[in-house]
Amino acid sequence: MSNRLFQGIIHQMRDAIDRSVGVIDETGSIISCSELGRIGEQLQADVSEVFSTNDTVCLDGTTYLTFGSHLRHEYAVFVAGEDDFADKYARILSVSLNSIKQFYDEKYDRSNFIKNVILDNILPGDIYVKARELRFNNDVTCVVLLIRITGHEDASVFDIIQNLFPDKNKDFVINISETDIALVKEVKSNVTSKDLKKLAHSISDALSTEFYNNAQVGIGTTVVGIRDLSRSLKEAQVALEVGKVFDTEKNIISYDNLGIARLIYQLPTTLCEMFLQEVFKKGSIESLDQETLFTIQRFFENNLNVSETSRKLFVHRNTLVYRLEKIKKFTGLDLREFDDAIIFKVALMVKKYLDSHSAKI
Repeated sequence: MSNRLFQGIIHQMRDAIDRSVGVIDETGSIISCSELGRIGEQLQADVSEVFSTNDTVCLDGTTYLTFGSHLRHEYAVFVAGEDDFADKYARILSVSLNSIKQFYDEKYDRSNFIKNVILDNILPGDIYVKARELRFNNDVTCVVLLIRITGHEDASVFDIIQNLFPDKNKDFVINISETDIALVKEVKSNVTSKDLKKLAHSISDALSTEFYNNAQVGIGTTVVGIRDLSRSLKEAQVALEVGKVFDTEKNIISYDNLGIARLIYQLPTTLCEMFLQEVFKKGSIESLDQETLFTIQRFFENNLNVSETSRKLFVHRNTLVYRLEKIKKFTGLDLREFDDAIIFKVALMVKKYLDSHSAKI
């Protein structure tokens, strides 16, 4: 429990109550006080009597009243004096401070619960029980966005993201690791992929403006209720990992739009190596120089259109045809044919995947 919350209430009450007021813990240590110099002071009086009853207790010219959870009162408010006014002030402060404590505890418990859910640290059967206790609506639609920060580790990143989503009842910002922050966001049931990308861009832009450093955002699929939030987080993680291999220039990657890259990413490396050997029987893909690979990439980007590609490459059409014939002779694949182009495109992606996998080892 943050003592700053108590101190905020005590500070506001200081002018209304012309007396020394504050809060002690079970050890008799003053943790909040209208007299700032007394914070941290250890009371000499035996406070065990204070915490043994639910009613006000007067000790050494001071009135005390406990507050806290129903099972155990962890704190006691104190007001200077033993008169009726001190008793009333103590009761008012006890109600106020107890309310703020319950509000804080509930928010903390909700965030901690959501964190346990998305990290699979709670049994499925316990999710429903705890969700009812914390008054979660199990019919709302949610999505998990995973924000990955590279090259800048600062606690203020978490605060910036949290300030973007101030509604603590619907949105939860959770630290996953040193570089990853998860946003569990309540969304409309008819939310589109375009809407989620727009949301992700707003986060990325905010962090880029603050730190001049691009953040990557992985978007999972939407789920109804909170039980499947862990699945949405895993999807967001896969989106970032796949994007790191196949879409290095993108900083917003959606699991819904991974396409064939997701399939390749899930294949065993041995199967991928066999595929490359089968496609490139005549020669290794490593033998293709950078100019050839660049030409192939532009040819794919222009939908296998020879004229358009030659124009974009600033080369004569016959020059491009010569290069394509050279590739055909080397690989046996004619990229002007749709089926051969698909095979070659997949092969390039498989090669990227194998290279990234080798780099991890």
